[in-house]
Amino acid sequence: MAGPVQSIERAAAILRLLAGGPRRLGLGEVASSLGLAKGTAHGILRTLQHVDFVEQDEATGKYQLGAALLHLGTSYLDVNELRSRSINWADALAARSGEAVRLGTYLEGRVLIVHHVFRPDDTLQTLDVGTLLPLHASSLGKVLLAYRAAPLDAALDAGLDAYTRHTLVTPEQLARALAGVQEQGWAAEVQEMSMGGAGVAAPIRGHGGLVVGAVGLSGPVERICDSQDRPRSTLVTLLRDAARAISRDLGATRW
Repeated sequence: MAGPVQSIERAAAILRLLAGGPRRLGLGEVASSLGLAKGTAHGILRTLQHVDFVEQDEATGKYQLGAALLHLGTSYLDVNELRSRSINWADALAARSGEAVRLGTYLEGRVLIVHHVFRPDDTLQTLDVGTLLPLHASSLGKVLLAYRAAPLDAALDAGLDAYTRHTLVTPEQLARALAGVQEQGWAAEVQEMSMGGAGVAAPIRGHGGLVVGAVGLSGPVERICDSQDRPRSTLVTLLRDAARAISRDLGATRW
């Protein structure tokens, strides 16, 4: 029986390395971390880049996971443009707010996290890129539902699962929440997907003003919300400013 293919093992190791943190890595960092010759590492990276599993930043020459690897079957161009236009604004939002930033878009009845910036402190955090979140229990999902970027019927047909005692589990509850999102221009989740967690999100618009994704802040409820479990107004303002900036970069003329 044939043994493992070394080049595939090395490619998998590179992908795991790039997936292990929020920052991009240079060729030298990849090679030294895995004990590979630079020429070997470069050849594998170029091959992975050729099939869109890895992307190289033109300005720095450093590498990160490619959009095609986020989820098989996802439209590469759409997701890649959304990510590339949002990266700088997401980094700035995390720095200004002190909270984690996630970017989401609709995929097969869920919210696909296509970009994630860690909270800028020393706490242990897990990269969420590629994670699929429920539409009805996440602030990102509520934005997509409220602005018709995700089909409400599909969410209802799939069932509104209860993740905590605060999850919206009836069509009437969800309809009221989505009406509120449209009225105020942003969505919140307070212990609806996990106890102790909270999030707030705002729509990202593309050409024609259509909502193509959502950007959100997430963290412990005491950091995201005030003493009455309402999202802090300062965070909402920072978030909406970032969402408008991303929308402008995507060609939106209104938001």
